[in-house]
Amino acid sequence: MTAPATDTAAQDPPEAPSLGRKVGSAARWSLVNTMVMRLGNFVTGIILARFFLGPEAWGVYGIAQTVLLVLLSANELGVSLAIVRWEGDPRRFAPTILTLSAASSCLLYAGLFAAAPLVARVLGSPEASGVLRVMCVCVVLDGLAQVPAGFLTREFAQGKRMAIDAVNFVLSTAVTLLLATEGFGAMSFAWGSVAGNVAALIGCCLAAPGTLRFGWDPDQARALLRFGLPLAGASMLALGVVNVDTMVVGSALDQLALGFYVLAFNISGWPVRIISEAARRVSFAGFSRLADSDTGGGPGALAAGFGRALGVVMTATVPLCVLLAALAGPIVELVYGERWLPAAAALPWLMGLGLVRIGCELAYDCLVAIGRRRSLIGVQGLWLVVLVPVLMAGADAGGIEGVAQGHLLVAGAVVVPVFLVALHRGGVGLGTVARACAWPFLGGVVMTALVLGLELLLGDGVLALLATGSAAVLCYAVCVLPSLRFLRGSPPAATSAKAGT
Repeated sequence: MTAPATDTAAQDPPEAPSLGRKVGSAARWSLVNTMVMRLGNFVTGIILARFFLGPEAWGVYGIAQTVLLVLLSANELGVSLAIVRWEGDPRRFAPTILTLSAASSCLLYAGLFAAAPLVARVLGSPEASGVLRVMCVCVVLDGLAQVPAGFLTREFAQGKRMAIDAVNFVLSTAVTLLLATEGFGAMSFAWGSVAGNVAALIGCCLAAPGTLRFGWDPDQARALLRFGLPLAGASMLALGVVNVDTMVVGSALDQLALGFYVLAFNISGWPVRIISEAARRVSFAGFSRLADSDTGGGPGALAAGFGRALGVVMTATVPLCVLLAALAGPIVELVYGERWLPAAAALPWLMGLGLVRIGCELAYDCLVAIGRRRSLIGVQGLWLVVLVPVLMAGADAGGIEGVAQGHLLVAGAVVVPVFLVALHRGGVGLGTVARACAWPFLGGVVMTALVLGLELLLGDGVLALLATGSAAVLCYAVCVLPSLRFLRGSPPAATSAKAGT
């Protein structure tokens, strides 16, 4: 006698969550995490800029942050991405990764510690030397955290990452504000960053127990370096591209101009950090699985996944960029105060750059996932080589506004076409990219016209800004409604009807 169907079903093992559900859940957690953290950083920045730190202190902080980001791009030689990308049990090669990461991070910090006075003078801010030496301790802490953080990314454990980031934010913000009130100036940021990174390292180790183990396998080390060094080179070039403008402003203009530019660049980074960081915490792992012919479906699935991801980030980012660009002056004055108004001159151009950066960063992750690391080095190298002379000319001709204009010109006219060619060679056609961007860009154009018209009609008071922003966002939402089916990954209506017959 056969067992009832219900008994058989009860004995079946539970079905493992699908890749789509894992990525979707991780993306939601990551977006919530990023939005909460960035909102907190936004509020903290307003408090510091309004009450404690002037443009000169922001300039020193900008120099230190720039150097830190460049070092972080190569502090683990790119090998930690193997935790996410390589097949098999990552615990076999994780100890070797940790040893490589820790050693390279310590060497980088030792070099920075010795060269800090020279670096600060070259970048036009000699007083940044001490801040550099303290803030860049984060390079060593980040190198140690790469392996446990990689395990969390591999498993799409963004809920745990949110808890870790929350502790990091609370501790770093508390230390920064406390020291700022005591008159420590830009050094407040440095010690706050160190405190937060210590907390993040401890949190990653607790969330991924047993992963902070050192070890060494020469064969694994050679394979990891072959995999990681091209990625580290591309990442360093990418960070150089994003931060070379700060170096140009610091050396070509004065520290006051640098402070205004750093604030404008930070504001332009709000949508980049909120949307792009949330997407990138899951995009590389997701693209890697989609690119795997055994588990992901191959090039067709990768192209479709990239198109939807690009459509989602563009749809979410365009309205933020339009509002911040079209209302740059009123927003800067309202949020930071009248003394920061010179920063508004660069902001509209930097918002355009921010939109380009979001698309390029997603393309970067896609190209890494399909193994086109040489293409990335070529793209980033070309970007940096063309960018430096353009930024220097822009600084001479138009100050911080000229630098921002030059940045956007190179990104839009040179880098975007090259990325499109690289994506096409990787199986993601121009049509996929155009379909993902068409409705958000159309909505952005309509929204821009509406914002500028309402600003002339209503003025730039607080209530007028709220009314203008609300009307513009509502108009944008109506414009992008036709793209919802595509963003959800649903088949076109005609295809669905045909399938039903």
